[in-house]
Amino acid sequence: MTLAIALQNDSTSLVLFSDGWLPEVVHWGAPLGELDADAVATLRAVAQPPVAGNGIPEEHGHRLSILPEQWASWTGHPGISGSRQGSGWAPRFQLHRTTLDGQIVNGFATAEQGTVVFEAKDPDAGLALGLTIELTPEGLVRVRTELTNTGADGYQLNQLVVCLPVPSRATEVLDFAGRWGKERYPQRSTLGIGTHWREGRHGRTGADSAFVLHLGTPGFGFQGGEVWSVHTAWSGNHVHYAEKILTGDQVVGGGELPLPGEVVLDKGASYTSPWVVFNHGAGLDQIARNHHAFLRRTHPLQGERPVTLNVWEAVYFDHDADRLKDLAHRSAEVGIERYVLDDGWFGARRDDHAGLGDWVVSNDIWPDGLHPLVDEVTGLGMQFGLWFEPEMVNPDSDLARSHPEWVMQVPGRMPLESRHQWLLNIGIPGAYEHVKSQINALLDEYAISYIKWDHNRDVVDGGTTPDGRPGVHEQTLAFYRMVDELKAAHPGLEIESCSSGGARIDLGVMEHCDRVWVSDNIDPTDRQQMMRWTAQLLPPELLGSHIASGASHTTGRMHDIGYRAATAVFGHLGVEWDLAKATDDEIAQLSAWIAWYKEHRTTLLGGQIVRVDLPQPGSFLHGVVTPRQAVFAYTELELAPVWSPGMVPLPGLVADATYRVTHLDLTAHGMTLPEPVELTGCQLAQRGIRAPRVNPERTRILVVDRVRSGQ
Repeated sequence: MTLAIALQNDSTSLVLFSDGWLPEVVHWGAPLGELDADAVATLRAVAQPPVAGNGIPEEHGHRLSILPEQWASWTGHPGISGSRQGSGWAPRFQLHRTTLDGQIVNGFATAEQGTVVFEAKDPDAGLALGLTIELTPEGLVRVRTELTNTGADGYQLNQLVVCLPVPSRATEVLDFAGRWGKERYPQRSTLGIGTHWREGRHGRTGADSAFVLHLGTPGFGFQGGEVWSVHTAWSGNHVHYAEKILTGDQVVGGGELPLPGEVVLDKGASYTSPWVVFNHGAGLDQIARNHHAFLRRTHPLQGERPVTLNVWEAVYFDHDADRLKDLAHRSAEVGIERYVLDDGWFGARRDDHAGLGDWVVSNDIWPDGLHPLVDEVTGLGMQFGLWFEPEMVNPDSDLARSHPEWVMQVPGRMPLESRHQWLLNIGIPGAYEHVKSQINALLDEYAISYIKWDHNRDVVDGGTTPDGRPGVHEQTLAFYRMVDELKAAHPGLEIESCSSGGARIDLGVMEHCDRVWVSDNIDPTDRQQMMRWTAQLLPPELLGSHIASGASHTTGRMHDIGYRAATAVFGHLGVEWDLAKATDDEIAQLSAWIAWYKEHRTTLLGGQIVRVDLPQPGSFLHGVVTPRQAVFAYTELELAPVWSPGMVPLPGLVADATYRVTHLDLTAHGMTLPEPVELTGCQLAQRGIRAPRVNPERTRILVVDRVRSGQ
């Protein structure tokens, strides 16, 4: 049976076709207008590649499925790689049932959005496949697969990836690299014949993750060019790729990357892949906004995001009760609303050599438990949060000595240490329940409303005792499950994903957590760049963004509080600073910044992001825009060869509305500020304003208020 499905809304069109086999994507991209079965058939026919002299005969067709198959003459990366001891390695799935939002589809169907499920099987290979494809209201295409072993013996799945086609006019790849303290560093390349293949093998998302892989028209930027992207929503080993074959067909795709032997399906067993998220838009800003809109719909946050103090860079492991209480009072006085006690409160944890895994309050430094500090913090009107690293264990810990078999390891050797710690295998039920019960006991005893959940090392030798089978897949699922169970048992609890800073940031973790720690590096110059690109996936309210002390803990560079604060306010604001060492002037400025942030928090955390391409690489212009107000920031990262880049646009405003543009005096740095001006949204977008003169590593903030509506 031939069937066609057209999912199409104002921003995106996804057209699917099947003549009894896995679905082909006839079109993914901008809307095509009104469609019917004949139009889909014609669109498919005109896209068939010519038959080369040594190619597959035309009557056998050329089928590029969302899950590519070798039998259909696809010579690129196959969707499924696996076998049952050498057989069943080249499946040929035949479709037997298709539904759109639960209704069986026969012939042609169309909808503005919806979920299509294709069910197929290959009796000879002993496999059944469920392929779920969703077009969201925001224009995202999400794809997930379920593979079931229907054969008599075991099937080893090596890899399962899905992909969508991208037109040949898209030739430029943008994805990301990075390291600890410098996450999400953009890199561009040109896609030629072959595969741009990005693996993540850290057992977590990784600081060098491709993050979001884009394929776009040459020179695409924030506001211009056409872009197609892919993101694998998984916090374990994974892959993103772009590929072009000799027919001229090209795709972007992704999926999980199991370790050898990690996914072996017994008879009747199934594997469900993570979501792979595809996105299309005009410019990088539209890609980002689509991601943000999806998260804001599926992951709504209750109330305003509280200004947070994390004590790490204030006290490190020096947990003196009086000092921490004093810090709580100083925090409340400047307007902080949440106080987070970081590493060092438990077991023998006086430094990073011992104690991980023993989640019991240390009697040595807290003889009365955490009650005196928690009571002090909550009595000041602040929330209390606590740091954990539940997936880790120090060799020098009661847990490691009692249960060495719970350490992730390959038989015959103990794993390499990193940061004086091993991986605790919470994929083992006993280890899982032990950790969960210890955390639950603390949540039951204390008024803890927030957890900073850390994961500070890569997964090496990630095996499961006693047989040593790889355990990254199960570990990742166990992490998700534990977060969900803790939050279900303690309604209102928020959990932050931190992983050596920003090494576990993806849409998989965001199905479970409430914010991320962008990087351990709070140096504002580096943060300008990391916040800019982390926002390609996550909206500002999910990005932990702190004001640290004047001397950066990571880089040693010195910056004034105006620059540090003007960088941090474009995320979920926090402070990481020993306020007892701040001067009276710094405290006054910090209080003013926090007050300004609270006044503009709805705009800063609720608007659409705008990033402007400027000709000078060290000049940044970005902002957030709401119907009533916008806030823009102009930053110079280095000394430019000209005094000013000239006129710069302020896009994203209502064209015929009138706005007042005011320079924020908190970022004046002693300079005389221009008087406020009133211009229409069209004038600000097309003509703009003269870029303010600022010195290197300085930011000027512009507040744009709507003063008159348009016609």
